[in-house]
Amino acid sequence: MDLRGIDLNLLLVFEAMAEHRSVTRAGEAIGLSQPAMSAALARLRALLDDPLFIKVGARMAPTDRAEALTEPVRRVLQTVRGEILLPGGFDPARSERTFTVITPDIGEMLFVPPLVARLATHAPGVRLNVISRPRTAAADALAAGDADLAIGYFPDLRGAAFFQQKLFDNRHVCMLRQDHPLAHSGALALGDYLALQHVVVHPDGREHVFEQYLARQGVVRNVVLELSHFMSLLPLIETSDLVATVPQDLAQICQRYARIRVLAAPIEAPDIPVHQFWHRRAHKDAACAWLRTQVQGLFGSR
Repeated sequence: MDLRGIDLNLLLVFEAMAEHRSVTRAGEAIGLSQPAMSAALARLRALLDDPLFIKVGARMAPTDRAEALTEPVRRVLQTVRGEILLPGGFDPARSERTFTVITPDIGEMLFVPPLVARLATHAPGVRLNVISRPRTAAADALAAGDADLAIGYFPDLRGAAFFQQKLFDNRHVCMLRQDHPLAHSGALALGDYLALQHVVVHPDGREHVFEQYLARQGVVRNVVLELSHFMSLLPLIETSDLVATVPQDLAQICQRYARIRVLAAPIEAPDIPVHQFWHRRAHKDAACAWLRTQVQGLFGSR
């Protein structure tokens, strides 16, 4: 294949299709109309001699070739964005800038320690200010310049004013105390799961993917306790027969600090899509672009 015949914009089309599985939504994500997106997809199919995405029900499912190309295309675009197109004017080794990042308390546990370690190595003078905001307030903070980046699950950050980049999907698991009668059952049966007493966490009063899915399916659990902070689960799970259904990454962290057993959830709810979001005002800011590249390098497709 002659490299002179490859349009880099077609890789953006591929990336958007791989993430959104919809011609319309993919086009909206990269600023193309549906006809323009369809034409670009046709060019991409001809270039690679493969249909790449096939309509299955309401979604466009990737072919085997598309599945194999997703990660290589992501790496190419990450290199272009983070090393070739990065604007000048920001030297991380000498900068004393303060970045403000919005993330919930679970994000503080998951994202902040690796990011702080990366900054200590590559940008020792850079400071990090991590804040928590409700979903609706996160948009206002980014738009006003009060925050540079939001990392996590923020389904309200949509529209032309915001950019987003997929990092990874987080599945749901169950946490029990290590000596719970069901802790070594291998997997929780649905009947046992529903018979247990549950504790749920609603940071900032927010509903989560799992609760929304249960409501749509008409599944009712015996919820006896609701909390505002994930870390409050540690002493409760360790010293009671309560069960908590949480994102897998959080459960793995909890295991480091408490005698907790993690089991697969008996209900296959949709995974939690984790993105980084930024406002268009910061899109071409060299320092913010550098920070986004670090976040993608640390957490992309983990």
